[in-house]
Amino acid sequence: MDFTELKRMANEVRKSTLTSVYYAKCGHPGGSLGACDIFTYLFFEELHIDPKKPQDPDRDRFVLSKGHCAPGYYSALAHRGFFPVEDLKTLRHTGSYLQGHPDMKHIPGVDMSSGSLGQGISAAVGMALAGKLDRKDYRVYTLLGDGESEEGQVWEAAMFAGNHHLDNLCVIVDWNGLQIDGTLDEVNSPVPLDKKFEAFGFHTLLIDGNDMEALAKAFAEARETKGVPTAIVAKTVKGKGVSYMENACEWHGKAPGEDLYKVGMADLEKIGAAL
Repeated sequence: MDFTELKRMANEVRKSTLTSVYYAKCGHPGGSLGACDIFTYLFFEELHIDPKKPQDPDRDRFVLSKGHCAPGYYSALAHRGFFPVEDLKTLRHTGSYLQGHPDMKHIPGVDMSSGSLGQGISAAVGMALAGKLDRKDYRVYTLLGDGESEEGQVWEAAMFAGNHHLDNLCVIVDWNGLQIDGTLDEVNSPVPLDKKFEAFGFHTLLIDGNDMEALAKAFAEARETKGVPTAIVAKTVKGKGVSYMENACEWHGKAPGEDLYKVGMADLEKIGAAL
């Protein structure tokens, strides 16, 4: 898949993300939309996975540590073929397998249940250690939020990963500068994130997380890095692609009504037409 096709797919993933949250009447659109380029590159280019064999023991693993951004994650999984895209409209509905946070027991393609911030990276570190102990070639990827990185458990996991030279681990931090209560500076900023991971023994990269070419180079460098884990700090725009949601923390955890849904979809249709 070339970069233009990846950008088009990311736009489709965004449209499905916005649609799923609209039909749910709740959820977390802002962070999900900002991370759609990352989700798309991972699931359509980077990860060694097969939707027909979601439990393949040799597959690469992915853990969404910031589990509230499940709408973007589910959209990427659906478009990749793990389950029907139409099912995204059942997000958070009673009886739906698409819960508000990832559930490894019921959702094809989900490798770890998550939602309690800080815990996902710990699970990913454990998976990476297991891969080393079992002499397996699979890689483990985890996506963190920048607000989530205020959790102490994140740094305990980073300490362990660096100390044990888990070079099969790639940590991605979605750095959009906003969290539920405001900007990072207003709450409890963990910046500089790259320097902190470097201090824990990581090879670190600072990139534009909404740029497919930058993502390609970063993930290639991560695969080539030996002896230490890699942290990719990806600067993103929260609410990317939807005009009224971009860089607006109030869209961290609420759904648009019908009128704003239509505005958002028109924004994304315009972006798609230009690609």
